[in-house]
Amino acid sequence: MAGAEAREARRRADEALAHEITVIHIASRRNYGVPRVTAELRRQGRPVNRKRVARVMREHGIAGNSRRTGRRSLTKADTKAAPSPDLIGRDFTATRPGTKIVGDITYIPTAEGWLYLASWLDLATREIIGYSMADHHRAELVVDALDMAVALGRLEPGCVIHSDRGDEGSARDDRL
Repeated sequence: MAGAEAREARRRADEALAHEITVIHIASRRNYGVPRVTAELRRQGRPVNRKRVARVMREHGIAGNSRRTGRRSLTKADTKAAPSPDLIGRDFTATRPGTKIVGDITYIPTAEGWLYLASWLDLATREIIGYSMADHHRAELVVDALDMAVALGRLEPGCVIHSDRGDEGSARDDRL
């Protein structure tokens, strides 16, 4: 009998928690997920476990909106280019500046559309040694960023240059 009473008390407590979660979730315009709902409950003085909040939200079909849904990747493999050898081999360290650099492109939403940023990182110093921004992500964006690093004298002869093998990074102009 005591087990049944405990289960019933837990069910009632979960229903009360579900009501509190729903109020917070609606007040957030249905944006808050488990971490933010948990933080808000604790801020209101309600000590609660994150896993319990997750379970109650799942059982009641409450889910937050993720800003990252639908994100697309900029990396499109260049199927025509011969694959470059992986000279880094997952070793993202360097002993001297200018001997190993890695690069990538990221995109930034703006009021006027997308802004693309190409950058090159020195693995020894962890500093950005070259970058370029444009409203496109063609090969010249990557080349301009690499040209900046060369112009600043930040590369050693025989430097290993690594990118994610996207078609912009494997453009013929980018091969040294």
